[in-house]
Amino acid sequence: MKLTEAKQQFISSWGAFGTHWGINRTMAQIHALLLVSPDPLTQDDIMEELNISRGNTNMNIRELINWGLVDRVLLPGERKEYFTAEKDIWKVVKQIVKERKKRELEPMLQLLDKLEEVEGDKRDKHVKSFVDTVSGIKKLGRQADKTLDTLVKAEESWFISSLMKVFK
Repeated sequence: MKLTEAKQQFISSWGAFGTHWGINRTMAQIHALLLVSPDPLTQDDIMEELNISRGNTNMNIRELINWGLVDRVLLPGERKEYFTAEKDIWKVVKQIVKERKKRELEPMLQLLDKLEEVEGDKRDKHVKSFVDTVSGIKKLGRQADKTLDTLVKAEESWFISSLMKVFK
């Protein structure tokens, strides 16, 4: 497989995978392009390579910056902005986990805290069933939150060795 074909396949596949991480396909494709580019790229470079509009490119680059996956780079003597992605995939994974946790898990846990305080007679079977269900989900969510915190704080070598022990 030639480099051009391999690069296109990687960008396309990363775009599909990105939808499972909570980001849209184009955002993931831009991230993939920046991941495999040895040099920072301009917005025009990205638009041309992926055949997408300026607005789509601009919006998705901003969101990638908000996620902490892409950085703006100013090159000496250049007026255009350039963009680059973190190349250390362990850092990328940790950043995606942090963002998903912040955007999804933490709001869910806040909602469950409120729902657990439902008004009514706690002896009523409907109230008790509701509170027990919400409490069980919240307990699992809190455990997931602690596990994700451990992952985010972990070093790659520790995490991989711990993961290997689980599968043995």
